[in-house]
Amino acid sequence: MALIRRKKAPERENQGTSDVNITDDDNKKNKQPLPTKQKKKVWTCLDNCCWFIGCICVTWWLLLFSYNAMPASFPQFVTEAITGPWPDPPGVKVAKEGLFAKHPVVFVPGIVTGGLELWEGHNCTEGLFRKRLWGGTFGEVYKRPLCWAEHMSLDNETGMDPAGVRVRPVTGLVAADYFAAGYFVWAVLIANLARIGYEEKNMYMASYDWRLSFQNTEVRDQTLSRMKSNIELMVVTSGGKKAVIIPHSMGVLYFLHFMKWVEAPAPMGGGGGSDWCAKHIKAVMNIGGPFLGVPKSVPGLLSAEVRDIAVLRAVAPGVLDKDLFRFQMMLQHVMKMTRTWDATMSMLPKGGDTIWGGLDWSPEEDYCLNKRNQNHNDTKNLDRHETKHLVSQEKNANYGRIISFGQEAADAAASELNRIDFRDAIKGRTVANCSCQEVWTEYHEMGFGGIDAAVKYKVYTADEVVELLEFVAPKMMARGSAHYSYGIADNLDDPKYDHYKYWSNPLETKLPIAPDMEIYTLYGVGIPTERAYVYKLSHSAECTIPFQIDTSADRVDSCLRGGVFTADGDETVPALSAGFMCAKAWRGKTRFNPSGIKTYIREYNHAPPATFLEGRGTQSGAHVDIMGNFALIEDILRVAAGATGEELGGDIIYSDILKWSDKINLSL
Repeated sequence: MALIRRKKAPERENQGTSDVNITDDDNKKNKQPLPTKQKKKVWTCLDNCCWFIGCICVTWWLLLFSYNAMPASFPQFVTEAITGPWPDPPGVKVAKEGLFAKHPVVFVPGIVTGGLELWEGHNCTEGLFRKRLWGGTFGEVYKRPLCWAEHMSLDNETGMDPAGVRVRPVTGLVAADYFAAGYFVWAVLIANLARIGYEEKNMYMASYDWRLSFQNTEVRDQTLSRMKSNIELMVVTSGGKKAVIIPHSMGVLYFLHFMKWVEAPAPMGGGGGSDWCAKHIKAVMNIGGPFLGVPKSVPGLLSAEVRDIAVLRAVAPGVLDKDLFRFQMMLQHVMKMTRTWDATMSMLPKGGDTIWGGLDWSPEEDYCLNKRNQNHNDTKNLDRHETKHLVSQEKNANYGRIISFGQEAADAAASELNRIDFRDAIKGRTVANCSCQEVWTEYHEMGFGGIDAAVKYKVYTADEVVELLEFVAPKMMARGSAHYSYGIADNLDDPKYDHYKYWSNPLETKLPIAPDMEIYTLYGVGIPTERAYVYKLSHSAECTIPFQIDTSADRVDSCLRGGVFTADGDETVPALSAGFMCAKAWRGKTRFNPSGIKTYIREYNHAPPATFLEGRGTQSGAHVDIMGNFALIEDILRVAAGATGEELGGDIIYSDILKWSDKINLSL
């Protein structure tokens, strides 16, 4: 018994020990750490941006999915429910009348709307042979932007190809039918011409490298010679029927140059003789033609901006001025690239103060396009003569002052302006240090003295704008002055005007001797169009572009908004530039039109689309969207089918172009 007791005692001890151990383990397991106070996540600006971009992308893809999923007839169904039945497309309408293809048609695209493709490049362009660098998807801009900008630039000294780079225009109708996917330029017009029997054998897209000066397109690519040969071939194969030429935008100036080139003797010209145009051209139907230039080209060359960029800067002034997203650096790259494109200088204002006005007057001085009755796209019943202008009773806009430094200078009387001449100011490389010259521009060679002098001159008229650009960008303007001129000829018989630099200026050259030919100017009106600008000195002028549009400059009940004065036009070309030559300088027999070629003005009053499903609309007067305007397309189809300007109904005018033209004192 004692032995048994001895054995049980250790068992109890072990059991007790085990109980104790279990209890300790349980206590350890049950013991939880004390709760700690969690830090609240801070919502940053980056989170906001990510959410914002995400919402935009999701919305975009949902809309895209919905658009692709809906029946093709749905947009038309909705629009017809709102505005009534759609009219027949112009091609269908004139085909029902029995009209058909008669005269061969030549399209001359404008600046930036023609595609450019790569034929030779540096190592960074591997895999891009014959791929579009301009037009299409613009994919290479995002993938390799600096490489793209390098290959889109021309040589800063010669204005031709840089070493080891060959970028050439795309050929055929596809060169400019669409600028980018879904964004038509010539496609709608081509489709309507096809409805009356046209095809590639009697339609020709005269594509060219729109970066080059007009004469250099012939020197490098023989583009003018190709255009001449193709027109001659189409006239022969159509049984002797003359061609209808349809230039758009800068293509209008390019074809003016061509008409002088083709008749001029070789080697400077095409050697076609003085009667070539009379033999081969029935009509020239100019669309949105900047005959006398566009003020919009001035800020593009001066500060690489226009109203849209200025508005963007106004929306986020702190962000863009501080260069948080390297916006200023991007503008410098854009300036470096575009200042090598000599063609841009062809669109500087021509005719000086005589045409565009001086310090205290302008042709449009009593007109302000604050509001305008814009007929929506009521495709059922449109009164094309219905329009209303509102004249500002507050203060006339000084449109003649194309550039003003400060709103005070823009508004001041001419006698109150205290201007200091900038022409003899001392320049010097005192502005930029090495860190500032990541992107070279000619501003880095001006110095503080040059920049300050340009600002203190305060206001610049059309004559002085050219001098300002010669002061701030002498290398660019040296190339430009070799190819373009911006004056008014005193004596058109002077042999100096036989030089090609004058051929694209209608005020320094004569129309061909072709009394049976017709010239039309077709353009939109009713849209505020850039006419003059208020500038200021940039906050960081020592490292960036020193001048920028002053978006704080506004005037209630006037045409000044965000530093930009606007007048009537098509959003790009003022009506004054598009209409003056056919309204006055070429009307009847004049020294600019010695054979009395008949001229017609056809204005298209802008009407925005009734619904977003209608796309860019069928009655738009905007500079590019007008290419889908049914009334314009119908006019072109009728002329191509044999109609004359008189049969179309002569002039159709909504703007005050005749009144403005009368104010211009030009010797005819």
